[in-house]
Amino acid sequence: MKLAVLAGGVGGARFVQALIEVVHPGDVTVIANVGDDLEVHGLHVSPDLDTLLYTLAGLGDEERGWGRASETWNARDTIERLGGETWFQLGDRDLGLHLVRTEALRRGEPLSAVTARIARAVGLGLPLLPATDDRLRTRIRTPAGEFEFQEWFVARGHRDPVDRVVYEGASEARPAPGVLEALEAAELIAIAPSNPFVSIGPILAVDEIRAAVERRRESVVAVSPLIGGRAVKGPADAMFQSLAGGTGAGQVTDCYKGLIDALVLDEADADDAREVAERGVRPLVTRTLMSEPDARAALVETVLGLVPAR
Repeated sequence: MKLAVLAGGVGGARFVQALIEVVHPGDVTVIANVGDDLEVHGLHVSPDLDTLLYTLAGLGDEERGWGRASETWNARDTIERLGGETWFQLGDRDLGLHLVRTEALRRGEPLSAVTARIARAVGLGLPLLPATDDRLRTRIRTPAGEFEFQEWFVARGHRDPVDRVVYEGASEARPAPGVLEALEAAELIAIAPSNPFVSIGPILAVDEIRAAVERRRESVVAVSPLIGGRAVKGPADAMFQSLAGGTGAGQVTDCYKGLIDALVLDEADADDAREVAERGVRPLVTRTLMSEPDARAALVETVLGLVPAR
C-alpha cells in the first residue's frame, strides 16, 4: 500500500506517526512544507522538515512539540549574552543539523539531497521530501504590515490578524525530485491535519504539485485540522475566521476545492457533514485528536478505509 502525505508542522508529524504504526514506513512518502524556511544567524533552518524528521526518527521533544529531545541551550545563552537576537530559538543539538545543511547548500547540493542524507544518518525509515528545492517563502500580510512567516508566527506571537497569505517564489518553483513520482504512484494521497494556509498551502502553491493532486482527486483525502471549530494548537482557527469567513468543516473543504474526494472531520463537527457533502466531498466522521492510541487507530482506519481493495 503506497501512500503519499502532504504535511507540515506538529499536526502533520503526529499524523504520519500514527500512519506508520499501521503501514510500513517505507510505503509512506512525506512531502513537506518549506514555505516557513528561514535563515537564523546565517544558517538555513527548515522548521517543518525538521519537526517531521525529529518526530518520525524518535528524536523530537514531545513535551515542547518542536526541536530535539534532551536539548541544551549553551549557544543560545551565549548569543543572548553577546546581544544577539534569540527570538527564534536553536538548541545545541539542533544547531548541528543546521550547520551540516547550510554547508551542503552552499556547496550547491539541493535541499532534497541534503534532507535524504540527513534522514539516512538518523535512521529515518521513510522518504521525506521537501516540496521543492527552489526558494519558496510564506509571507503574511496584516494591518501592521507584511512579515515573513516566522517573524509573524514566532517573533510577533501570531497576534496580528491575517489579511492575506502570499507564497513568494511559488510561480517559479518546481517540485523536488521524487515528489511527482510519489503522488502518481500512491494508492492514496492524504493531506495531514496541518494548517491549510501556511503548512499545506505552500506545497499546493507549486503548480505542478497542485495539478498532480488534482489529477488524482478521487484518491485524495484531507483531515481537518479543526475540532469543534478550534485548532488544537496554533493560529489556524483565527486564520479561518479572517481568510475563509468561518471555522466550520465547510470552510476547511473550501481550502481544498477541486482537490479532494473526502474530508475526515472530528465527531465534534459531525453537524457540519452536510455542508461538506453539499460541496461534492464525502464527509467521514471519526475521532481526530491523536492524543490516545484508540483515537489514532480510529483516524488511521478511517483514512486507510479509502484505499481500494486489491
